This record gives sequence, C-alpha cells and structure tokens, in this order.
Amino acid sequence: MKVKDRLFRPGHIEIMGILNVTPDSFSDGGRYTELDLALAHAEQMIAEGASIIDVGGESTRPGFAEVPAQEEIRRVVPVIRGIKERFDILVSVDTYKAQTAQAALEAGADIVNDVWGFKKDPEIAKVTAMYDAYCVLMHNRFDMEYGDFMEDVLADLRQSIAIAKEAGVKDDHIIVDPGVGFAKSLEQNLLVTREVGRLKELGYPVLLATSRKSMIGLTLDEDKNHRLEGTIATSCQAVMAGCEFVRVHDVIENRRAIRMMEAIRDGRKEA
Repeated sequence: MKVKDRLFRPGHIEIMGILNVTPDSFSDGGRYTELDLALAHAEQMIAEGASIIDVGGESTRPGFAEVPAQEEIRRVVPVIRGIKERFDILVSVDTYKAQTAQAALEAGADIVNDVWGFKKDPEIAKVTAMYDAYCVLMHNRFDMEYGDFMEDVLADLRQSIAIAKEAGVKDDHIIVDPGVGFAKSLEQNLLVTREVGRLKELGYPVLLATSRKSMIGLTLDEDKNHRLEGTIATSCQAVMAGCEFVRVHDVIENRRAIRMMEAIRDGRKEA
C-alpha cells in the first residue's frame, strides 16, 4: 500500500473521520464501544467521504482519566483489525502510548496520531519508525506559559519533529497539528485556528482538528450537540489556509462545505 499516494492530493483536503471507542469521550462517548457498532460507523464515514478513520481508545477531554495501555489496546485493536479486514481505508490510532501504538500498528494501522507530539512517551517515536508508519504530531505542552504565542507553538512543533526524525521517522511521513483545545485559552485557540497557515512554515502537511471542541461551544454558547456549523466554519478556514487534512465527527457535512470552498478558491468544480 502506497500510503503517501493515498494521503496527498495537491489542492484537496482529506478528511479524517473520528471513531472513539471509549465510554467517556466528550462528544460521542459510549456510542461505539461495541465492535459491530464501531465498524458500522466506520463504514458510514467511509461512504460519506472519509479518507482516514482515526480510532481512539482514551478520551482526552479536559479532566480525563488516563487509561492503562492494556485497556486501551483491548478497545482499539479489534476495531482496527476489523476495519482493515473489511475496508480499503487508511487507519490512524489516536494514542500517546508506545505500547498501544505498537499493538495498533501490528493490527494494521497506518498512522500514529499523538496528542503529545511524541513528548510524553519517549518510545513512541521509535515504534512509529520501526513500523515505517506515518505520524500526526500535535502541539501540546505541560504549561500555558507563552511568550510570543505563535512563535512558541512553532518552536514546540519543531521539537516534536526533531524527536520524530532522530528516532528514524521519515521526513515525508510527518504531519503537524496546531493542537486546538490543548494547553490554550479560548483566545489562543481562536488565534491558532486563524493563523494555522503559519504551520506551513515548518514544511510539513497540516491537519486541523476542531470538531465539536470547546472553542466552538464557548464562542457560540452552544453545547456539544449544536456545534456542527461552527466546525464547518473551521473546515472552511482550513481550506483557505492551505491545510491538507481536517479531523471531524460529521463527515458528509464537512465534506460538502470543503468541496464548495475548494471550488470557490479554484474557480472550478473538482474533476
């Protein structure tokens, strides 16, 4: 499988569909904990236009409780294996634990999506390299003490990139994510979304992941069930900023908005 050929279409955003197999995720916790339900939802997202299914076994909502690696593996591995057996689709595993990443990659995952940008578990970068996998390095930090906010975000991501490359991850296997909702105030989340195009300075593809997050809820004064339009607005911003990926719960609605924005930008309908 040539992952790169399937990940990158110049000028087009690819959609990563979110599949949380957790009992406590902030938006859809408990909905897809049964294997059949998880696979059915994966099939739906693929039919709606997702290019990647992102499988997560631990909630990273504010105040979450860390899940032991063995429990996380128990949740994600059967789902990853089932998706790869049934569908011709790329799969990412949403984890910051090396042990979980290795089990997921052995089950067929193609991408490691790490909310700590390879900074929490020192072995996860080595595991990613060992399996010649792709990775999403998200911006995150243990404090919120910024100087020049955007410059600090870029510097933090450069550290994550250096960790990946030192471990042997191929340069063209790296994707970066600004980390909306992680170690940032509402104003900083809005700023990094507005300035997400600056991540292109790093020289890597960019993923924007804002779906149903608190930035949208706080801005619109809406609960988690009424954040679709806000998410779509950020997907439109991703198009205009030149991002390569968005990570969303609601695939078809965001795909339609993205296709429309790309047509406006390019002055033509996608071939």
